Amino acid sequence: MRAAGLAALLGLLAGIAPAPAQEFDRFGSIAVDVRPLQAYARGPQTDALRADLTEALRRSFADRMVRGGPTLVVRVSGLSLTPYAGGEGFGRGGSLGGGGSTDYLDGEALLVGRGGEILARHPQLSALPASSGGAWYDPASERRRVAALAEHYAQWLRRRLPAQ
Repeated sequence: MRAAGLAALLGLLAGIAPAPAQEFDRFGSIAVDVRPLQAYARGPQTDALRADLTEALRRSFADRMVRGGPTLVVRVSGLSLTPYAGGEGFGRGGSLGGGGSTDYLDGEALLVGRGGEILARHPQLSALPASSGGAWYDPASERRRVAALAEHYAQWLRRRLPAQ
């Protein structure tokens, strides 16, 4: 879906109440809306997330795409990449744990009808260890962390929205 078409579609969504829920079964297209995220996080990371998540969703739901079906819109509301400095440390008793080095991707999947009506919605929060991007000192680590979160989000969404 082109940016102008997505903007028009999402503009319609702002004032429309959800219709009775339908199943997330088949989709005509997939779109990722990062505008809520852009309110506080602009730049290449947001653009990379949109591209990564769009591609991951297309791979995850490829077998559920049909011509003329509703649009699967994932609206991203939060992205948190925790500062990662290499190790989680040890908790009591010598067990690995504790630590707070977790990255998060928060959003909501919307099934949007051809007239812009919301047919169904599914909120989802994905969490991965900050180490998912590899060594913290590698300059590409942060970019890989964003890609890993996008892939994780798409795969869990696929599991949570089984075809009927």
